[in-house]
Amino acid sequence: TGNYNAIITLGAVIRGGTPHFEYVCRACTDGIREASLKYGLPIAFGVLTTDNEQQAAERAAPGSENKGREAALAAVRLANTLRLLDV
Repeated sequence: TGNYNAIITLGAVIRGGTPHFEYVCRACTDGIREASLKYGLPIAFGVLTTDNEQQAAERAAPGSENKGREAALAAVRLANTLRLLDV
């Protein structure tokens, strides 16, 4: 629609006892890349890929180490840079 300057993807894929982890992670990565190329938008990858729930909780905890926060900041910075470059 042209109404967005960037997209932030957030989620978590936690490894289990089957190979589904690899399939889901690959599909997620491929889909985000394809959407970025198709729509010409920067898409920040804020999807956690962890071995267990504790790791996911640690990476999503409030504070400067929060991976969602990092993805959001990256998206805003990239959108601002592209606007300055008039891309």
